Amino acid sequence: MKVLNFGSLNIDHVYQVDHFVRPGETILSKEYQLFFGGKGFNQSVALARAGANVYHAGKVGDDGKSLLKECEKLHIKTDFIEVDSTPSGHAIIQVDPSGENCILLYGGANQSIDSVYIDKILENFSEGDYLLIQNEISSTDYLITQAHKKGLKIVFNPAPMNEKVFAYPLELIDLFILNETEAFELSNEINVEQAIWNLKQKYSRAEIIITQGGKGVSFLQNNELKRVKALTVEVIDTTAAGDTFVGYFLSSLIKNESLEEAITLGNKAASLAVQKSGASGSIPEISEII
Repeated sequence: MKVLNFGSLNIDHVYQVDHFVRPGETILSKEYQLFFGGKGFNQSVALARAGANVYHAGKVGDDGKSLLKECEKLHIKTDFIEVDSTPSGHAIIQVDPSGENCILLYGGANQSIDSVYIDKILENFSEGDYLLIQNEISSTDYLITQAHKKGLKIVFNPAPMNEKVFAYPLELIDLFILNETEAFELSNEINVEQAIWNLKQKYSRAEIIITQGGKGVSFLQNNELKRVKALTVEVIDTTAAGDTFVGYFLSSLIKNESLEEAITLGNKAASLAVQKSGASGSIPEISEII
């Protein structure tokens, strides 16, 4: 069984600020750092650090060759990453004193994914393999359709959530990993219990996982709503918490562990990630957890 993460590869510019910039306002940042990121990259890092054998597919520009070297250093398989003529995607991230963040994205080479490239990559995978996707690359609708035809198990983390998601063939998804905001938008509901039942009714083939930050994670098991509590920790930076959860959760799931076991591992990993600054650098090693 293989795991393919078909996702974004970004260069992150992180600014520590007293508060998020308001319209028309110019402020000084207290600190600047450069990291490699993108939700796709972060989730591959989490998978690799959890011990999974993860292949990454995606594109970078000429300015992103150092990002490829970083992937190799982190034991992420780069066989399917291509260098494109478009500049690499990047993100501008503000982090306030409470550890909350806001993010501005430029898609760059992440938006150069087309059907020809997708078909070429999927030739290397077969029925029963896992496909992990987010919402930061182009041609996601085509990717979902073709992966389903090949019998891949499709795990969808629709971040960032936007109107494009509603046009995707979501009925083909095997597992949704959503935060509260994404779940509410996708279900048009205003609380987690209503959202999870609504989504299960819409997408009956799929497992639904809703992460709720400090309130834990909700999911359905045998038509019963369950919750795994979050660990209580001091939060410094939430930037990669969700991506850490996704990677560790999936690493457990591919070992045929239960949803609850996978969620528990994801929670533990995310609780360590939020105690450090930065994105991929905050993702823990498996040795820190078990």
